[in-house]
Amino acid sequence: MSSRTPSGRPVARHGWAQALATVLGALIAMGTVAALGLWAAGATDLPGGSFPRVVAATVVTAVGGTVELSGDTGELVGAEGGLTVVPLSVTLVGALVIGRCFLRPLRHRAVAGAPELAGWAARIAALWLLAVLGLALAARHTYELSLGDGPLGDLGELFGIRPVVGFSTDVPPTVLIGLLWLAGVLLVALLVSRGAPLPTGLLRFQTSVRPAAHAMVLLLLTAVAIGLVVALVVAATRGHPAETFAVILLGLPNVAWPALTVGFGATWDGRVEGPFGLPMPHVLDEVLRTPGVSPLNLGTLTEHDGGKWWWLLVVTAVLLPATAFLMAARSPARVRAWQHAVHMALALALTVLMICLMARISARFGLSVLGIGDLGEGFSGRVLLRPRLWSTLGLALLWGLVTGFAGALLARGVRRRGRADH
Repeated sequence: MSSRTPSGRPVARHGWAQALATVLGALIAMGTVAALGLWAAGATDLPGGSFPRVVAATVVTAVGGTVELSGDTGELVGAEGGLTVVPLSVTLVGALVIGRCFLRPLRHRAVAGAPELAGWAARIAALWLLAVLGLALAARHTYELSLGDGPLGDLGELFGIRPVVGFSTDVPPTVLIGLLWLAGVLLVALLVSRGAPLPTGLLRFQTSVRPAAHAMVLLLLTAVAIGLVVALVVAATRGHPAETFAVILLGLPNVAWPALTVGFGATWDGRVEGPFGLPMPHVLDEVLRTPGVSPLNLGTLTEHDGGKWWWLLVVTAVLLPATAFLMAARSPARVRAWQHAVHMALALALTVLMICLMARISARFGLSVLGIGDLGEGFSGRVLLRPRLWSTLGLALLWGLVTGFAGALLARGVRRRGRADH
């Protein structure tokens, strides 16, 4: 059955069947992208038929969960490790599917009551909780680690050492973070969509919040689209297509969004050691493969690989004013230029904060036998990438103020809703 608006147009009901379709659609999309990315990365060769569990772990980390590395290696062997990284390509696909399905039954509505929206979100959340719980329980596996044919392998054979390592998730925090992730996606979907209904009490915020939210989402998607074009060109001209497609399917926003911040002058600190590497262009791995933590910014990239990385500044200098113009063009004409500047600054700062929180990487693994640690690059390593948060947010505020004011001036000739205040 369906209800009807006063104009007679049908409106789809949003019950449990639609909620189930929303959750299943998101899981299928995220699982497919994760599986293809892991296949391109060679994860199908992992022992013990663990590929489905690795896919589950990837989807769990995509919604904010953390994978813990563990070992059952006996008294003679020590193992430690941890992994904190969000495969943002998988995250983005899931967010787009959930947002689209959440908004679809609300079409052709001017206003929706808070109880109605809360009930529709609660149905999705209840099923999503069960889905995340199942994934968290499935995302665990153990492997027997080969020590190789060298002296380390001889030690292992002599003492009968067969180290077993694995991964698992901490279920309660994973479920909680997964629900918070879903709440954020649903909230952003309501804020971004121009046609989605809002409760009456929130209508007064839509002229200031919705244009900014819509512009920020388009900014992020445009950065990903530019990164996709660059990645496809690299795959076609420089070889290693499997590695490139693994990055596209698992971590393209992990590259594109920090690159956006680097373009307006931000600095990230990082370090790469051991057999691991960053899911990024090879030059970034080279910049950060140093004895200590190194800065990653326009200056260090240019010093290492010539002046071509200054194109990041050029792209940023085009994208941010264009975003500010779009935001101003979608706002009522009564909003003044200084208000646009403030809205743009706050929206950009919040967007950059999200990037800083979600794009950071921390991975470590170490193995020791008979108290001998650092057994070579095959058995230990670390990857670290983190932003200089406060300076990055300060730069975002500054760029937002300048480009927001400029965008408002450029949009004065655009016909907009409402009366202009002079």
